[in-house]
Amino acid sequence: MTQIKNHNQNAAGSGGSVLVENCQISGSNDLKSILFIGFLPPVNTMEAIGSRPKEKIAYPAELLYCPESQLVQLGLIVDPAVIFPPHYAYTSGTTKILRENFAELYTEVMKLYPITKDDLVVDIGSNDGTLLQNFHTGGHRTCGVEPTNAYKLAVEKGIPSINEFFDSKAAKQVVEIYGKAKIVTAANVFAHIENVHEIVASILAMLDDDGIFISESHYLLPLIETLQYDTIYHEHLRYYSLLSLKYLLELHGLEIIHAKPIPTHGGSIRVYTALKGQRPVQDSVAKIIAEEEEKLNWDTFMDFRNRVSQSKLDLMAMLKEIRSKNEKVYGVGAPSRASTLVNYIGLDDSIIDCVLEIKGSYKIGKYMPGTLIPVLEESKLMEDQPEYAILFSWHIADELIPKLKEKGYRGRFIIPLPTPRIV
Repeated sequence: MTQIKNHNQNAAGSGGSVLVENCQISGSNDLKSILFIGFLPPVNTMEAIGSRPKEKIAYPAELLYCPESQLVQLGLIVDPAVIFPPHYAYTSGTTKILRENFAELYTEVMKLYPITKDDLVVDIGSNDGTLLQNFHTGGHRTCGVEPTNAYKLAVEKGIPSINEFFDSKAAKQVVEIYGKAKIVTAANVFAHIENVHEIVASILAMLDDDGIFISESHYLLPLIETLQYDTIYHEHLRYYSLLSLKYLLELHGLEIIHAKPIPTHGGSIRVYTALKGQRPVQDSVAKIIAEEEEKLNWDTFMDFRNRVSQSKLDLMAMLKEIRSKNEKVYGVGAPSRASTLVNYIGLDDSIIDCVLEIKGSYKIGKYMPGTLIPVLEESKLMEDQPEYAILFSWHIADELIPKLKEKGYRGRFIIPLPTPRIV
């Protein structure tokens, strides 16, 4: 087991941010505003229950569109040391759909682009090693790059890990110690890191000439179609379409060779990339591009904006009706996206009595960001039997509802998005 610790914490807590006046890909200053969702607190900054409210930093969340690169991005970049502090407690291994997704990714790689035992696989933002564990178990050489303390969990699994934010320096370390990589992955982090051109250049510095870069990111198309405005928060700097990824990657001599939508995080896209001309381009690329060219346009974005505001009004009207009868509403789940929904809608502890997390969650005993809504252990739902449970992980409602019924909850469920409804 190997660990390399070189984590710079000097900026932590500084609260620094950079206003974005240009497209993060093209550099164009012709940015059009799609939606302003208000001032949001960092989604993983939570105060202990019982603590008095005090001054907190909140950051403006505005969604912008660049006609040149077709990128949708946030209008502010927050210091990554604030967004991803060393104690950042998210671990991908606790989420079933991610474990299954990463197992399927390994199977797909070995089918489409098989690698040998000697080949190196590097995962950027490797977290607790859940993705790399599949390659490690398969006997391949692995290395993770992870800035938070989650890297220790990967090391315990026997996965070498560099405790760094990913940049050219971290890429150089990987190559010096392990050599060039046949596969580089970035799952749910490629849209999170500032200076995207430096990131792509650093990936290229690690990659064999015939290597493949695989990214998984929140996908703009389902975000728009299913009204997932709750995935807009400051961890996510960019919201990719395949068109915007194509624009970015071609600037670096890369081309997309295969792509497919995947179900993680309510709708993501997995994209395989190689040096131009190194690998055949599969039909999946042209098919997705054609769909995006048909569906993603300014009229679509303005319709999205209108539907977001209407959904806010509809949900508040529903909750007003429920509370007028003195009926209780408990929240279920406190994922990052719940912070956006709660703060944008304006929910507080007079509307949502509490939010419930499964036993062992680090969020239990704290308040939801920006509110005094307490996060408590899930058994309280079964003990109190409130009339309603609002599902903040609504994108997996079909999975959650049967589980909660099986555990003994007898009330009704509110699914807040895309159209608020009671089931």
